[in-house]
Amino acid sequence: MAGIYLHIPFCKQACTYCNFHFTTSLRYKDDLVNALAGEAEAEKGYLNGEIVHTLYFGGGTPSLLAVADLGLLISALKEHYPLAPDAEITLEANPDDVTKENVRQWKGLGINRLSIGIQSFFEEELRWMNRAHNATQAKACIEASYEAGIDNLSIDLIYGSPLLTDAMWEQNVKTAIAYNIKHLSCYALTVEEKTPLHKNILQHKTLDVDSEKQARQFLQLMHWLRTVGYEHYEVSNFAKPGFRSRHNSSYWKGTPYLGLGPSAHSFNGTERRWNIPNNNVYIKTTNEGSTEREAEVLSLAQQLNETIMISLRTMEGIDLNKIQETWGEGERRRMEAELAKYINHGLVQIHQQHAQLTDEGMLRADGIAADLFV
Repeated sequence: MAGIYLHIPFCKQACTYCNFHFTTSLRYKDDLVNALAGEAEAEKGYLNGEIVHTLYFGGGTPSLLAVADLGLLISALKEHYPLAPDAEITLEANPDDVTKENVRQWKGLGINRLSIGIQSFFEEELRWMNRAHNATQAKACIEASYEAGIDNLSIDLIYGSPLLTDAMWEQNVKTAIAYNIKHLSCYALTVEEKTPLHKNILQHKTLDVDSEKQARQFLQLMHWLRTVGYEHYEVSNFAKPGFRSRHNSSYWKGTPYLGLGPSAHSFNGTERRWNIPNNNVYIKTTNEGSTEREAEVLSLAQQLNETIMISLRTMEGIDLNKIQETWGEGERRRMEAELAKYINHGLVQIHQQHAQLTDEGMLRADGIAADLFV
């Protein structure tokens, strides 16, 4: 079982909070699409012939690509990789790109899941974030997807922004529930350096985030979604039973995956590598047959730390039996000793030999994981 991620680094405009690799110029779109197809062919041996169960078009804004571009890429992938008949094929999309006609054409290519960056259903918040869509489109995109035949939807929502009151946050979540959204990815607004948001905060043009409000809204979110039957299967992700993201779940299980495109990451079990985040260099070097990238071979200690980080964020938690089988009884005893203080403070629980975060523990997931590192 393996997955393939394609990074499409184009956006209509820059959101204030975003630090992903993207450009608002489409000047070299065709060249980059061709380079992606070329890299797909060049790297066809990376996954050692494993069946590919998930394709994920991320970005950036993949929904900006023409249907012909997406078709070219999917055809290249099918030509060079064994794709499972029931493969999950996800396209990230902005609401303003989601029309009934587009969805019908995407479905015709085999795309069967959309991840839509809604972020908020409130106009004032969308303007503050500098999103390309408006509140009307935030709802219309869901209706268009359903009418055109793709109902496996994931939507992104952001909480903890200076404008978002608890009442507004509740309304955002209730709207998603009312639309019977199968999957939600919900993120606390993060202030990344060198973003417009970071600059505006430094210049006192907007308020900074309130960590207490973010914690409160996250706890509210967990309660609301659990009440109506969503699985909180990863810190930021919630799904109706049977609708977890198969692609992202493979990351959290340590499954091999291939990343194509500028800034994309790949992992084969022991080595992690990443393409440099420069579109022009990516196009040039890929066309020359030598995509420029960096790589590191993970030591046993690094592999353990990655297992801790990704497992602790999931609903299943850290499998202590697996820790013992892979890294030895001594490592399990060390970890159990470190976990004891978090268990005593109600942040971690042990269930069927798995160390799992409680709701309060979810608020400190990264810090707890770091404390368990070797």
